[in-house]
Amino acid sequence: MTSFHDPYRHLKYLRQSLSQDGEAIGFFVSAGCPLAVDMPDGQWPLIPDVAALTKKITDKLGGTEKYDLLLSELGKAEKNVENVEDILSFLRGLRSVAKGGDVRGFSETDLMALEQSICDEIVSVLDVPLPSNETPYHQMCSWIRSIDRKVAIEIFTTNYDLLMEQALEDYEVPYFDGFVGAKKSFFDLRAVEDDMIPNHWTRLWKIHGSINWHQETVEESKRVFRSSSVHESNSHLIYPSHLKYEESRKMPYLALIDQLNKFIRRKSSFLILSGYSFNDGHLNDAILNALKANPTGMVLALQFGTYDFSEDDVGVGERYPNAYSLAKRQHNLNVWTYDKAIIGTNLCDWKVLQNPDDVDRDLREFVHNITLEDEAGATRQEVQLGNFSELTRFLKNLIGSDLGEINAN
Repeated sequence: MTSFHDPYRHLKYLRQSLSQDGEAIGFFVSAGCPLAVDMPDGQWPLIPDVAALTKKITDKLGGTEKYDLLLSELGKAEKNVENVEDILSFLRGLRSVAKGGDVRGFSETDLMALEQSICDEIVSVLDVPLPSNETPYHQMCSWIRSIDRKVAIEIFTTNYDLLMEQALEDYEVPYFDGFVGAKKSFFDLRAVEDDMIPNHWTRLWKIHGSINWHQETVEESKRVFRSSSVHESNSHLIYPSHLKYEESRKMPYLALIDQLNKFIRRKSSFLILSGYSFNDGHLNDAILNALKANPTGMVLALQFGTYDFSEDDVGVGERYPNAYSLAKRQHNLNVWTYDKAIIGTNLCDWKVLQNPDDVDRDLREFVHNITLEDEAGATRQEVQLGNFSELTRFLKNLIGSDLGEINAN
């Protein structure tokens, strides 16, 4: 690398972008975000990551004939047996061809029972409340509540939990998630597609479903409902797989993927990704294709940790290779890790290139000087917004800022 990215310059740009009340601003909250919630000793994490969640499910269901057979067949298909999303996708693929006969030693009834057991275990792990009103989720909602915007904030999430809903409601932030009604809320495709909700309502789009969604057959038609609490149903609507569902245009999945696509294609749209590892090829394609179609749009991926794994980490080499590969080819997809960033397709280290005394204090506290263990006295600058708690602290600091001063800088 022959040049550097000045963290103050780019943090200032980020702050200015977030102050534009007439532009489309969105957040993509993914699996890594619950890990940023502080918990009492011995109780962290509030919700485990995908690998730990999968281990919990396998510990519970492993040893049963059909689950062990499922993992065996998954391995033969060269899928990841340590990723519950791959397990569910594979299982549902088998279900789609099992009608009227057996497939790989499973009947359709076997596969339905396995799917229900896996989803029940997911729900049991994810049905937890935030421990206080001062979590990173609440900090984000505090910022949303503090601004009077001309264009609604949109939050996209692949998480099935109810943490964002809890934080929005704790702070009395009105939001729309595609469902209407009180007793038995139903998914309203027209309200979603026609954007018929007031601008001061935040949009919450749960792309992979939710633990409080379920499906019922009403007059021979499958319909999706949302409950105020987790519904004890054998049809939890949790779908990380990308199979085409019956009556798919009436189902939330494709409609919400369309919302992500439409959002990025809006003029001067700005979407911030947090906790997303870029391991979902379908979502990667949706994001990239929308960016290619809209050169005025911008996606900023804030990644947890350093660019490469360190000696203390489990992995080796690049930490987010899929993200890096995409960002090096697409100018309006930027990736920030703690120690390096890909901005405008250029990979560089963070390095302060101006006098810090000329930068206001609110930005200085988000550039960290890290002492390197291998070199006596050597330091490097880090921007740690890839930690969800650091990002939401940055948002919280914007509350009450003099926007005129911000824009003048």
